[in-house]
Amino acid sequence: MTGYSFSTPVWDGGTWVTPAVAEVAVARNVNGPEDQPRKQDAPAGWDKIDWRAHEGQVRRLRQRIFTAAQEQDWPRVRNLQKLMLRSRSNTLVSVRQVTQRNAGRKTAGIDGEVALTPEARADVAVRVHQSISSWRPRAVRRVYPRRRHSAALSSDPLGFVIVTHPFHPLNGQRLEILYAKRRGADTVFVCAGGVSGQMTLPQAWTDRREPPGSGRLSAEGLAALGAATRALQGR
Repeated sequence: MTGYSFSTPVWDGGTWVTPAVAEVAVARNVNGPEDQPRKQDAPAGWDKIDWRAHEGQVRRLRQRIFTAAQEQDWPRVRNLQKLMLRSRSNTLVSVRQVTQRNAGRKTAGIDGEVALTPEARADVAVRVHQSISSWRPRAVRRVYPRRRHSAALSSDPLGFVIVTHPFHPLNGQRLEILYAKRRGADTVFVCAGGVSGQMTLPQAWTDRREPPGSGRLSAEGLAALGAATRALQGR
């Protein structure tokens, strides 16, 4: 029979009727992220999640990003990074790492929340995934730690110094002093900067160095100077 479909009317006992066809919903298995989290990953299914499968997806996506970066295909890198941010697997693995595996999982962050039960962790995962497109990072202020040191001269703010050493890579730059300490008979400043966030500068390399000739002679030095002067005069 040509031209027939399930919605074509059929003759049934003297009248035309449309057959009732039950709609079959087929679940799609999509290889990639979705905009909304699945309900089966909600509170009742946290302990039943296939973590090995989700970690494998995240690992493969990271490998694709690494490969694209090695090939310097930057548009592809950005697209894969966006794919990672929208990935449900990445959300679940990240929430699990923070709320279940990390040593500080029992310590609340700036939001004052902790998630120590499967229901709470699943709720966090759902909220995080739903806010991917609308979340905006907050501005933060960088504060360098002021480490206590046994030889520190003062814990009070010491202001800034200017690097004056002619061969120093930061020559002429102004750096904040975190603290000062003694190194033998000299003073060194621990300043904010560098690769690790801190760097050490001798006082002689900054604009706070002592002017030449400002040191005092000891008694032994004066006696030696007098002896040298008399020897010169006796010639």
